[in-house]
Amino acid sequence: MLATALTPHLFPFHKTNKLRHHHHHHCRYRRGNDQTFRINVVKSSSSVQEIKKAPPVSSDSSDERKELLTSWESIGLPPVKAAKRVVLVRHGQSTWNAEGRIQGSSDFSVLTSKGESQAETSRQMLLDDSFDVCFSSPLIRSKRTAEIIWDSRSEEIITDSNLREIDLYSFQGLLKNEGKARYGAAYRQWQVDAPNFNIDGHYPVRELWVRARRCWTKILTHKSRSILVVAHNAVNQALVATAMGLGTEYFRILLQSNCGVSVLDFNPKPEGGSPDICLNRLNQTPGSPVSAGSSGGRKTSMRIILVSHGFPQNDAEGTDPFSGDRPLNMLGIIQAQKTAELLLDVKLNTIVSSSAIASVETANAISRVQEAADCLGADCVPRYVEMKQIPDFDVENILKQTKQDFTRSLPLQSGWLKGYEDEITTALWDQSGVAWKSLLEKLSKVSGTENVAVAVGHPALHIAMMGHCLNLTKDWLGSFHLDAGSFSVVDFPDGSTGRGVIRCINYTAHLGRWSIPITRSTLDDEDF
Repeated sequence: MLATALTPHLFPFHKTNKLRHHHHHHCRYRRGNDQTFRINVVKSSSSVQEIKKAPPVSSDSSDERKELLTSWESIGLPPVKAAKRVVLVRHGQSTWNAEGRIQGSSDFSVLTSKGESQAETSRQMLLDDSFDVCFSSPLIRSKRTAEIIWDSRSEEIITDSNLREIDLYSFQGLLKNEGKARYGAAYRQWQVDAPNFNIDGHYPVRELWVRARRCWTKILTHKSRSILVVAHNAVNQALVATAMGLGTEYFRILLQSNCGVSVLDFNPKPEGGSPDICLNRLNQTPGSPVSAGSSGGRKTSMRIILVSHGFPQNDAEGTDPFSGDRPLNMLGIIQAQKTAELLLDVKLNTIVSSSAIASVETANAISRVQEAADCLGADCVPRYVEMKQIPDFDVENILKQTKQDFTRSLPLQSGWLKGYEDEITTALWDQSGVAWKSLLEKLSKVSGTENVAVAVGHPALHIAMMGHCLNLTKDWLGSFHLDAGSFSVVDFPDGSTGRGVIRCINYTAHLGRWSIPITRSTLDDEDF
């Protein structure tokens, strides 16, 4: 069934006068156990009123002290009786985002007009989606975003203090250049080694991971099956990572942009225990994810855009609905054209693909639009875009060996790669590792100010290559999901030999009505 989801980057930002102004004389909030937590905001230069630094954390904050001694991995995820889908949204741009000020868990900023517009675009993107309940951080910027997205739904928004942003203590309220000037080595460690960053006797990232893992207990034990959670950058990163079993070393690796949408699926295991988890999509943003921007606060020098080819024509004898050895069907042609149009935000010189027909046709569609983009005048000369085919991208022959018939279960459920036999996933993993290394080598040779490589291939190939990028193993193949016609973006702030930062996974907003809906009705018992 075709989706009715809207296309965020095509929507103009709507002007709104709904911006709320809040005045706070103190900065204390109630936890669920009625204990308070304090937020430190230091005196700072700029338009914000000067706020005295809060006193040191006293004995009434024993829970935070215990978090230093607790391993997040020791906190198990509760079992689920039925499939659940959790949609995470980061708040829209705030006044302190715009100023470049360190917010942490302080509550002195509100949404800017741009932030309200972003929230409105997200509301429209999720308008036709089915949610049973909404959890929100109690901080103003997040709660206002939740109110805009939740709109006229009758259910009350549930606020949870554990969904507040990361506690950054004495850093909070500082402009970034002030943090660098005042704290020197500590600020540098926050930038380059955040998991081991210590301030005021606290390890903020480690505390956040413990708190995020505990959040999942409340979210997953709620009776609802389709859940919206509106929170913040760092805490949403921690929610994604802790759900999937990834440690603090993944902080700033799984990006969360303003009003970016991420989706996690939780399915019960037959034997009980912690559920199977799949990241269905990451950071689907109101604006284009391929336009210029930073990665985790750092300017990116190189980028890989992984484009999954569109839907191919049916094969009566085939078992792989994504098999690229057939031409694109009409839907696949539309998906390829939509992707080509979005990639006009990037000036490409080279496109690499597998030799499969569907991948080559998708790559050709991108190339034609790119070459024509600079040739709108009468006297212009079309720009040439080089096309290359990489043999290691060809994984169709590996996937054909399965005895499973995936064409009978369309649309494919999250984590569909789990359904393949072990020998097939092993072969896929090994070949994708070679393909990933080859792609990184080609990226390192790309010249020009915009070092961007576009790679077109089978969704299974791209899932496996992202696994290699994240230094995972083949056992994680079922933990990610890609749809036909989607794309994913990996940035390399330190160059192709540095660590990859995932900007988005399974981005489909550009497909508009031709995309897969983010949620489905929860009236039946089908898995998401």
